[in-house]
Amino acid sequence: MPKTSPESVSNMPAKIRLDKWLWAARFYKTRAIAKQSIEGGKVYCDGARSKPSKEITLGTRISFRQGFDEKTVIVKALSDKRKSAPEAQLLYEETAESIKRREARAAERKAQPNQRPSSTRPNKKQRRMIQRFKQGDAD
Repeated sequence: MPKTSPESVSNMPAKIRLDKWLWAARFYKTRAIAKQSIEGGKVYCDGARSKPSKEITLGTRISFRQGFDEKTVIVKALSDKRKSAPEAQLLYEETAESIKRREARAAERKAQPNQRPSSTRPNKKQRRMIQRFKQGDAD
């Protein structure tokens, strides 16, 4: 458990830019990627689309999409410095409904069959089967 010194608590900013906070909370690898995501409409702050320069405060509700997942988090602390992952997790709390939704979608993705195209060309037997299928078994 990381210890917070009295200096770090008094130096906490009252407001911080949205893109900087998302970067510090380790949701995005760089601020540029966070900015692109916000400008692309993937991040909502208190239910409305926002700009990267929007200043957030404690208790702000942020919804965003990361890959296949949609997360909703509530800001618990502000930081403009990117720290270790355990310390970054103290900056936010994911809502219970967000966790349920994410787990349900992950289970749906696992249940679907994984069909990837073959990386090799079909052999002679497979080509004959493809031709028969396309012709509708007109033997």
